[in-house]
Amino acid sequence: MSLTRPVEHDGISDEVAIEEPLEIRVDGAPLAVTMRTPGHDEELALGFLWGEGLIDGPRAAGLTEDLAANTVEVTGPLTRDPSARSFYTTSSCGVCGKGALEEVAVHAPALPPGLRITRALLADLPERLRQPGFERTGGLHATGRFTPDGELLCVREDVGRHNAMDKVIGRALLEGALPLHGSVLCVSGRLSFELVQKAVVAGAPILVGVGAPTSLAISLAADRGLTLAGFARHGGVNVYTGDERVTP
Repeated sequence: MSLTRPVEHDGISDEVAIEEPLEIRVDGAPLAVTMRTPGHDEELALGFLWGEGLIDGPRAAGLTEDLAANTVEVTGPLTRDPSARSFYTTSSCGVCGKGALEEVAVHAPALPPGLRITRALLADLPERLRQPGFERTGGLHATGRFTPDGELLCVREDVGRHNAMDKVIGRALLEGALPLHGSVLCVSGRLSFELVQKAVVAGAPILVGVGAPTSLAISLAADRGLTLAGFARHGGVNVYTGDERVTP
């Protein structure tokens, strides 16, 4: 499925990133709506549910014909009652309207030691992301899953940075690769609290991004033992937490 759509402006043809709503249903019951770039929607739904602690393993998932194929149906049951949450998401902010501080907290164990990566390779990972959609539109985010040796295992693009990560985590879930104790996650933009949360719940010990982290992202990473690195560009990188995993 194409990530882009041609448009006409100023007498020329251009390409823009596609953004459409996706409704996630579990056993026929609506649970969440997100604005996303179509494609890998089953991975998106499963990665989202895993990150919210609503499933504990792979589930059957597939697009339906409702809403012009913008509905994905996931087989339940869920591992906890989601009724206290309001799951309206957008392509920019992710899950919004969290009703209580405890719903923001990550209920995940501290990440294990052991995985190591060289600083030079960590700084280079964004250059190894394959982003054909971004190259054509300038409007898509990417998340990549790498080995500590720099091999790209999976990459997904989406108008929402949180969607791109959910798709990568959903693919890992389907492959039986969770938790991601042996993987490094790389994102093409800034490092928000939510991306750190998703990385921690997925069990990835290292998260690196092109942009800056937020204060809350740094606090959460330090609390859960995540190596968080930002401004990975032009051969340099800032390591904010967990520098014991980064070797010279």
